[in-house]
Amino acid sequence: MLLSIVIPVYNEAEALPGLLAALREVLPQTGCEHELIFVNDGSRDGSFAILSQAARSDPRVKILGLSRNFGHQAAITAGIDFAAGDAVAVMDADMQDPPELLPDMVDLFRHGYDVVSAQRVARDCDSFFKRATASLFYRFMRKAIDSRLAPQVGDFRLFSRRAVAALRGFREQHRFMRGLVAWLGLKEAILPFHRPPRVAGETKYSLCKMLRFAWTAISSFSALPLRLCLTFGLLMTLGGCLYFAWVLYVTLVLKGSVPGWTSLVGLQVIFSGSTLVAIGLLGDYIARIYEETKGRPLYVVSEAVNFSHAERHLERMILLPSREEHHDANSAEATHPAARRI
Repeated sequence: MLLSIVIPVYNEAEALPGLLAALREVLPQTGCEHELIFVNDGSRDGSFAILSQAARSDPRVKILGLSRNFGHQAAITAGIDFAAGDAVAVMDADMQDPPELLPDMVDLFRHGYDVVSAQRVARDCDSFFKRATASLFYRFMRKAIDSRLAPQVGDFRLFSRRAVAALRGFREQHRFMRGLVAWLGLKEAILPFHRPPRVAGETKYSLCKMLRFAWTAISSFSALPLRLCLTFGLLMTLGGCLYFAWVLYVTLVLKGSVPGWTSLVGLQVIFSGSTLVAIGLLGDYIARIYEETKGRPLYVVSEAVNFSHAERHLERMILLPSREEHHDANSAEATHPAARRI
């Protein structure tokens, strides 16, 4: 049995040596052959150099170097696309996803589960704000979007080959992997764990990135914001009708003269603001449709280390030829009798 470990990497040079050492210690306990697929997501530090050195000494260490930073979800997708294992585990490089859980995850996989998800039962290393917002996010997603979404489960999971084949069928641009896994509805096991602090470096998810991620999750799986705008618009219309009836009553029955300037301005602000919000939400959905219709690749691989040619036939991705292949092609073109430059 081959176990593939997919690890997206973005500026994790400080954490990688410890992660590599921990994986070398833990993986023999799984009883599986293994491959480590590091997806270098446009790192600007020494991450790629560290990974390249490890790959030269161990062919089981494989590297996908993306041409730029495509984002965490796209990096996970790239790793899953290239994974050849009978089981594929996805984990982060900061060791907040403990490698020590991998033997237990493999054991559950052998008991027939297609998805083994690690659930954070304690997040003492995170700030109160992050814990509170994460709890609110999962509660909202489960209640309003998809009740199958497991609470406090991130991207630390192990997938069977069946689950990997199913995930490869999703080629949408705006990706929320946790939602895709829940949508599949495959047999899933939950493995609780206490989330440790980062071993080094800083989190790559700022507040703005977390908000964008949450919006992607909501908009990718539901039109609820548009429906809420419709409901709010109907309520505002009802309120406007009631206010107009009150104005008529004051004018015709009470014979009162109401200047009404303040009320009109207030109503104008409310109606204008709600209209602009609704238009903005509609525009965002249309923009996402526009981006999907272009069918652009999800990621571009500029470097592929220790991979074979047979693993490169994938949709909606670009795999650039290696520098050696490009050099050989140019040399062949230059020496061929019929070659000419355009």
